[in-house]
Amino acid sequence: MSSDKLDKAVADARMARDQREKGYREQALKMYPWVCGRCAREFNRQNLQQLTVHHRDHNHDNNPSDGSNWELLCIYCHDNEHSRYEDAGYGDVLPQAQKTAATHNPFGNLGELMKQKNNPDG
Repeated sequence: MSSDKLDKAVADARMARDQREKGYREQALKMYPWVCGRCAREFNRQNLQQLTVHHRDHNHDNNPSDGSNWELLCIYCHDNEHSRYEDAGYGDVLPQAQKTAATHNPFGNLGELMKQKNNPDG
């Protein structure tokens, strides 16, 4: 592919992404209060560019009109969310057969301890 064709393909893809983002961003901003869903920072027209639309399932093409896959996050919380999502993928290196469920239950005898505390004579 020639450089000109590649440049045009990249530019077209970016334009399509920008148009798609503008559509769901505008919808989300009309639908939800201008507050970060994680840190509760409030936004106004002067700093609204710092409020982003996060896709809960991380699929930017999943944009139901009811907004159920969106949440508004500030740029810092949005970046943190994506970093945590990427980090979680790196920890998933063992084959399924080698993964075991946790066997320790730290609250297993909590009921018995509470009975002892509430009834010191018992």
